[in-house]
Amino acid sequence: MQNRTALWTPQSKPQWLALLSRADEIFYGGAAGGGKSDLLLGLAAECHRHSVIFRRVYPNLKAVMGRAREIIGSSANENKSDHSWAWSNGRTLEFGAVQYEGDKTNWQGRPHDLKGFDEIPEYTKSQYEFICGWNRSTDPGQRVRIVCTGNPPTDEAGSWIIQRWGAWLDDHHPNPAKPGELRWYATVGGEEKEYLTGEPFDFGGETIYPRSRTFIPALLTDNIYLSADNRYRAMLQSLPEPLRSQMLYGDFKASAVADPWQVIPTEWVRAAQRRWLEREKPDTPLTAVGLDPARGGRDNMSMARRYDNYFDDLIFWPGAMVKDGAIAAELVHQSLGDIIPGMINLDIGGIGSSAFDHARLLYPNVHAINAAGGSVYRDKSGKYKMRNARAEMYWRMRDALDPAGGQDIALPPGNEIVADLCSAHYEVSAAGVLIEEKEQIKKRIGRSPDKGESILLANMPGGFDPSKVVGWA
Repeated sequence: MQNRTALWTPQSKPQWLALLSRADEIFYGGAAGGGKSDLLLGLAAECHRHSVIFRRVYPNLKAVMGRAREIIGSSANENKSDHSWAWSNGRTLEFGAVQYEGDKTNWQGRPHDLKGFDEIPEYTKSQYEFICGWNRSTDPGQRVRIVCTGNPPTDEAGSWIIQRWGAWLDDHHPNPAKPGELRWYATVGGEEKEYLTGEPFDFGGETIYPRSRTFIPALLTDNIYLSADNRYRAMLQSLPEPLRSQMLYGDFKASAVADPWQVIPTEWVRAAQRRWLEREKPDTPLTAVGLDPARGGRDNMSMARRYDNYFDDLIFWPGAMVKDGAIAAELVHQSLGDIIPGMINLDIGGIGSSAFDHARLLYPNVHAINAAGGSVYRDKSGKYKMRNARAEMYWRMRDALDPAGGQDIALPPGNEIVADLCSAHYEVSAAGVLIEEKEQIKKRIGRSPDKGESILLANMPGGFDPSKVVGWA
């Protein structure tokens, strides 16, 4: 092998740690200006055979590609129309975007030994997981890895980041990890689990190979270029809180900026989760159950159990397991056993009508919730009426969580629950409050808010007369 001058070398300790880390999946960054884009470009130019670097939209790639020209120079040929570079030795670097959810399929079957995601909170979870499925190489000697860079999420749509790297970023994680420490994960039975080592194991006749993951924090002070004259620091210091703390210090605990049309404020949900950690489950009968049936595919069937104002840990099943209403009802029965809840509120959309028919054979107090049905509910101030039952579900939870005169509700911890409950937006007209459709929320957060909706259902006082539902047999 001929000696050559390196195109890039790490300029900070965090960049060196990322370069040398043996993790299959790295999240690098936290604060703004930590040398995130340079890390991705440097790894592609020096360590990998076939690389791709993504931004959510192509216009945001302009600065990254400009920096690529500075690092790569004349060592490779740039194809500006294809947004790619090619070296004479076969090394390649592509730049890509996945603006819309469906754009992820453009990268189906396209293998890269380095898949780099710049500003990972911009992506949906489903985009990320789908594209990562082709992180591979046919060269047994080639290092294969995924490197994500980014700052703390600024809205609930990016909260899946904190969940995925929870061992490093979530204060409530039962087994926190140190920066750079490796943890191993594998998905078995439709659920991701953490394992002590990366040793393969057998499950259901299949050999499972856990993949390693880590988080490496980087700050503005780690960037010798941007931190030299403090102009960039001054700009970050001028930002409003909590954005200032998120960008300047990489503070993942800083509260996200609330959208003025967000139905349920994030901090109200966080406060309810803190109450859950501080109190014990009450010794009272099961007050209510909320069931959001699966609609197949990646969606889950989720069940929430409420004991007065305390919501127990959620129970959920992969949608592929719930093939019809009979199975849905039986899974609920297996979980509840001989316990008869005060009521079971069940969403009758999708396969819900079939699940309702089977569930009411097992339980005497199953209520059908038709989200599109009418509502006579008004908010606690009496000013706002609801356009439909879907608006009522969200606004009842909003009123219940309101620190000023709410119901002191306790919710189980988890960023996914926060995202599910806080992602919905609303609008107000003369006809009343209208909540955006579930499909719109799914597009924004990259999955169905099943867990949150089961909580909303469990918080409803009761359902509707199924005989009044259009199309009911």
